[in-house]
Amino acid sequence: MLRIRLAGQDALLHPSGALFLTAESTLLVADAHFGKAVSFRKLGVPVPHGTTLANLDRLERALADTGAHRVVFLGDFLHSRRSHAAGTQAQLAAWRERHAVLELVLVRGNHDDRAGDPPAGLRFTVVDEPFALGPFALCHHPQPAAGRYVLAGHWHPCISVAGRAFERLRLPCFWLGDDSGQLPLQAVGILPAFGSFTGMHRIEPRAGDRIFPIAGEVVRALPVLPVP
Repeated sequence: MLRIRLAGQDALLHPSGALFLTAESTLLVADAHFGKAVSFRKLGVPVPHGTTLANLDRLERALADTGAHRVVFLGDFLHSRRSHAAGTQAQLAAWRERHAVLELVLVRGNHDDRAGDPPAGLRFTVVDEPFALGPFALCHHPQPAAGRYVLAGHWHPCISVAGRAFERLRLPCFWLGDDSGQLPLQAVGILPAFGSFTGMHRIEPRAGDRIFPIAGEVVRALPVLPVP
């Protein structure tokens, strides 16, 4: 994990793509898209099995590494109404029972509008954006909010970096807007998609933005572009 300062608070960037707010003991997860693979299979598209368990395993590691008491999903917890398939929901229910005391919050995103809220048995608190927490506004859509640092998802950001032999690599990344010297605070940070079966959107960083790509199990910091 990589420790940073964000809106005057300590935060940890986890290689799963989750972000941990230390003062709030809260793990943020964007765009899990549980049930996306089964949704595609129900439409006749041959896609891999096991993505739900793989995502839950990554969530287990993030919880173990951070000791979080709360998880806030920044939208798109379920992919579609077809994500309510019995097998997917059974796996989610079994995971929930292993974490019965964990507080779960869902900030509704665009896919949640179509998929519907999680089943009542998962014991979520479900809210519309923004969800205020300390100096942060937790959202799905990355839009500024005066007086708060917005943390959101939706874009599935990635960065293109040079690899070996002139190849280019696309790596998921944390894209954190500049929060230095802004009064009122209104910067926006975007988390990478947590779900393993999701696409990525290549970003164009702006001056002052902080970019943290994830390469395997390592989160790295890229040099910040200078502000003119």
